[in-house]
Amino acid sequence: MLKLLLARYHQGHRTTAWPKVAPVLSDRFRGPPVLDASKCGEGCSACVEACPTQAIAMEAAGPTVDLGRCLFCTDCADACPSGAVTHDAEYRLASRTRDELLYREHFQPRALALDQAMKKLFGRSLKLRQVSAGGCNGCESDVNVLNTIAFDLGRFGVQFVASPRHADGLLITGPVTQNMKAALEKTWAAVPAPKLVIAVGACAISGGPYVGHPEACDGAASAVPVDLYIPGCPPHPFTILDGLLGFLGQLDAGQRLSMQVPGIPFHSR
Repeated sequence: MLKLLLARYHQGHRTTAWPKVAPVLSDRFRGPPVLDASKCGEGCSACVEACPTQAIAMEAAGPTVDLGRCLFCTDCADACPSGAVTHDAEYRLASRTRDELLYREHFQPRALALDQAMKKLFGRSLKLRQVSAGGCNGCESDVNVLNTIAFDLGRFGVQFVASPRHADGLLITGPVTQNMKAALEKTWAAVPAPKLVIAVGACAISGGPYVGHPEACDGAASAVPVDLYIPGCPPHPFTILDGLLGFLGQLDAGQRLSMQVPGIPFHSR
């Protein structure tokens, strides 16, 4: 027993100090693509052709990125002959609407908070039923990490429950395969109103690498209404946590949007 107490003493406080301070991210952390249209060669579409999920589109006003489709894979940066595509260290990626995940140069964090009535209901206590709708276990693993001592999700009043009848909403991962669509719809029907849906990861938002496959439904919105989108493949635990707390109004919007992101830009070259 004494050895256990000594080991615990030497370990110290293991829970992250975020959101009081900015998170410490590895210099290998890869955020969303940053596009510098001024470096794009005329007629060049190498990044568009390289993207495995068609997350980049070339328009008259310049290239655009759909962060809901992006896999953060660096194929676009590797293919760009002029270095116009890099990745930054932004982790605050959640958005309330699907359209807000579209951007031209670099992604800007958005305000996420629910309206006052819903925030009053769920702001201090949110019970979620997690549904893996055909996921690869990448997003599922990073969601589960939030229950560890490092993040301690329960201290914010957010908990995962075993039954949808005990839940305030669903947290969905995976592209929603044909085999899981009916199960997801039944789970959603079992959650008492008012209720919420949070789509976590590129698969749950758009189908991810499986987009367009006949056995995939291209995301949670094909079966249920989505209230919060958290992109990534998989999203970092801080990305998920930031999305959840911003959604519940537990982060001051001004502080959240102005908080400096530590680390250096990620370059694949």
